[in-house]
Amino acid sequence: MPAPSELASLRIGTPAELADAVTRSHLADGRVVGWYGAPGVVIDAELSDQPVPVALAARYGAEDFWGRWTRAECAAKRDDVPMAVLLAERGLDAPSRARTLELDGVTVSVL
Repeated sequence: MPAPSELASLRIGTPAELADAVTRSHLADGRVVGWYGAPGVVIDAELSDQPVPVALAARYGAEDFWGRWTRAECAAKRDDVPMAVLLAERGLDAPSRARTLELDGVTVSVL
């Protein structure tokens, strides 16, 4: 379960509304999730109800896909590694200390 400070540090809005966020993750619908906590944190977010791409579901499974994906994206961002490289080397279920939560229809991971 995410810490209350993590929930308080996240906001969803337009890019203009969240321009001052410490870091941001862009959503498929044009909104962003912004982090307003301590610097050095990485986040990733995806719309929770968007379909899982067929090829990715076939390769990695669809169960908790967006949670697993956002945790892996956080690791890729932290390690400054392209997601394709991370997937090839570690797969989608590599251990991660990222914490995942659901926020207004958005799956967000924080690391």
